Amino acid sequence: MTTVDDLAEVKRQAQDGPDAAATERQHAKGKLTARERIELLLDKGSFSELEPLRRHRATGFGLEAKRPYTDGVVTGWGTVHGRPVFVYAHDFRIFGGALGEAHAEKIHKIMDLAITAGAPLVSLNDGAGARIQEGVVALAGYGGIFQRNTRASGVIPQISVMLGPCAGGAAYSPALTDFVFMVRNTSQMFITGPDVVAAVTGAKVTQDELGGADVHGGRSGVAHFVHDDEQSCLADVRYLLSLLPANNRELPPAERSGDPDDRRCSALSDLVPADGTRPYDVGAVLAEIADHGQYLEVHEGWAANVVVALARLDGQVVGFVANQPQSSAGVLDIHASEKAARFVQFCDAFNIPLVTLLDVPGFLPGVDQEHGGIIRHGAKLLYAYCNASVPRISLVLRKAYGGAYIVMDSRSVGADLSYAWPTNEIAVMGAEGAANVIFRRQIAAADDPEATYAELVRQYREELMHPYYAAERGLIDDVIDPADTRAVLIRALRMLHTKHADLPARKHGNPPQ
Repeated sequence: MTTVDDLAEVKRQAQDGPDAAATERQHAKGKLTARERIELLLDKGSFSELEPLRRHRATGFGLEAKRPYTDGVVTGWGTVHGRPVFVYAHDFRIFGGALGEAHAEKIHKIMDLAITAGAPLVSLNDGAGARIQEGVVALAGYGGIFQRNTRASGVIPQISVMLGPCAGGAAYSPALTDFVFMVRNTSQMFITGPDVVAAVTGAKVTQDELGGADVHGGRSGVAHFVHDDEQSCLADVRYLLSLLPANNRELPPAERSGDPDDRRCSALSDLVPADGTRPYDVGAVLAEIADHGQYLEVHEGWAANVVVALARLDGQVVGFVANQPQSSAGVLDIHASEKAARFVQFCDAFNIPLVTLLDVPGFLPGVDQEHGGIIRHGAKLLYAYCNASVPRISLVLRKAYGGAYIVMDSRSVGADLSYAWPTNEIAVMGAEGAANVIFRRQIAAADDPEATYAELVRQYREELMHPYYAAERGLIDDVIDPADTRAVLIRALRMLHTKHADLPARKHGNPPQ
C-alpha cells in the first residue's frame, strides 16, 4: 500500500466513524450522525474539516486501547447561502459525544478561528457531558469553551442546536450563545438529571419532563426555537443565518425585495380593532407590513404577550418588537421584559434596526410580579433600549399607557422617530382609571355617580387622550394612515441607514440583572 493509499484508508476510517452498528443505533433513535447534520446545515460540498485525525492521548480505564479518529467531535467550516460559517458537531457514536481534552482542544481551535475570521459559529450538540475517565482536564475543557463563548458574544453570531442530551456544566455553553434550537423527543438540557432530582427532592420526572424541548421552549425560555425533527430544525438555522451579518462590523445581508416599497397595507384597519379592549393577533400586523408577509419569530412559545421577530422591509433586515394583545392583553411582565430586552440587545450588537409596535396597557400588577422583581426585570428592557445605537422607530397602534409606554422605546428614551395611528391613546393610564383617581370625590358627591363618572371619562379622553395630543407636543413625529405603515417605515429606515451614534467612553455598562 502506497503512502497515498494509506492516507486514504485513514481518512475513510475517520469519515465512517466507529462501526456500522453504532450508526444504526443512532438512526434507530431518530437521530442523524454528526456528518449527516453538517451536510444538511452547510451548502453542498462546502465543508472543510479541521483535525479529522485527532486522537486522545489519555490512559487508564481502558482508554489507551480505544483511540478513534476525531475523538468524538467533527469540526470545520463551510458556507450557508454562500457565506462562511464555522461549525462543530458532537459524534454521539464515539464516547457518547463526551468531551475530553483532545475533543475540547478541537472545539477551542474552531471557536478561535471563527472569532478571527469574523464568521458565525454553529454548534451541533449531542454529547453526554464531560468524559469522566479523563477527570478534571475534561472539566477544564468546558471552561475554555465558556471563556470563548463570552469573548465572541456580540462579535459573531453564535447558534446552539441541541440534537441530543446536554447535561451538567455542558448546558452553560448554549446558554451563553445568541440562539438555542431544540428538537422534540430528541434533545434535553438540564443541570442535574432525573436521578439526582429524585434523590434530593423525591420528585420523579423523565428527561423530557425535566429538560425537554417543550419545557425550555415554553416554560424556562432557554430555547428560542423548537422543532419536530432535525431536518426542519437545520433548515431554520440556515434561514436564521441568512438574516444575520457575519460579525458586528458588518450590516445584515440585504437582498432584492420584489415587494413594492410603497405597497399599501389596507388590511391593517380591519386587522386591528379601533376598540382598545378587543384583542387581535399582532403577528398578522407583522405579516402585512413585512416583505412578502414573512418573518421569523423568536421565542414563539415563551412570554407570548410580546412578540420579537426578524423580518425584511424593502430587502433590509429589521428586528420587530411588538406587544401581543391576544395574550394577556399585551401587558408587560417579568418574562416579556426579559425576552424583549435580550432581543433588543442582540439586534443592537449586530447592527439590525429596531421597529417597535406598541399596544400596551401597562405592566402586569400583582404580588407575584412585585416580589419576583418586575422593577429589576422591567429595567432590563429600559436599559436595552436606552443603550441601543441602531436605528430605532416606534409606532403606537392603539393604547400606550404609563411606564410601559416609556419603556417600549418612546421618544423620551431615544427613539429616532415615533409614529402613531389615529387609534392611538397615549396617556399615564386609561381614561376610566384616571377619572377614578382625579375625580373620586366629585363622583362620590354626585346625585348620579354613574352618569357623572361616564361624563368625566369622556372629558378626560377628549382633552388628554385624543389622537393628536402627543403629536401636538412633539412626542410623536406624525400620525399616519395605517395603510401607509409599510411605506412610512421603509422611508424612515432609508434615512436612518447611515445613522452613527457616539457612545460615552467606558469599559462596559452595568445593566440590571
